[in-house]
Amino acid sequence: MKGSLIIVGFFALGVICGVFNWIPSDWLSGDLSFYALCGLMFSVGLSIGHDPQTIQNFRSLNPRLMLLPICTILGTLSAVALISLVFPHRTTPECMAVGSGFGYYSLSSIFITEYKGAELGTVALLSNIAREIMTLLGAPLMVRWFGNLAPISSGGATTMDTTLPIITQCAGQRFVIVSIFHGFVVDFSVPFLVTFFCSI
Repeated sequence: MKGSLIIVGFFALGVICGVFNWIPSDWLSGDLSFYALCGLMFSVGLSIGHDPQTIQNFRSLNPRLMLLPICTILGTLSAVALISLVFPHRTTPECMAVGSGFGYYSLSSIFITEYKGAELGTVALLSNIAREIMTLLGAPLMVRWFGNLAPISSGGATTMDTTLPIITQCAGQRFVIVSIFHGFVVDFSVPFLVTFFCSI
């Protein structure tokens, strides 16, 4: 939760700097967001490759639970495709690009801003932050009403980092590996799916 608030704080600071022209416009006209994206992708790869236990943990998974990230991806995209019918001013691929962030607001919003502009990038940022916060706050109720896998699916790409502690607390220690695997697979799908839907 603290990490989400910090991200939102930086976003608000950026909006304020833009409104009052506190940042020189020639800085913004270059490839600043592209370099930020490259740095972000490097950090993601570094964090995954740095943990030597990752591969060993994945090998211990129940094969049926390996389908959970696929169900999360397909379920999210199906729901977003239906919801897009309510927003006639946005195309279905644009809505699906936003949904393809799966809670990974920093990466998906940069991609969408690059491809579709700042307005849709902002929508993606807020939508994916809302998904993470909903999981952080609603995990106990999700476990009670829908079972131990519900907050993992709800958390999307965040289940191997920011929402992992609350999932562990609510669903139990035995779901830690499932949560990490789920987050890893969904996280890995984000750049591919977002850019695919943005390019349609």
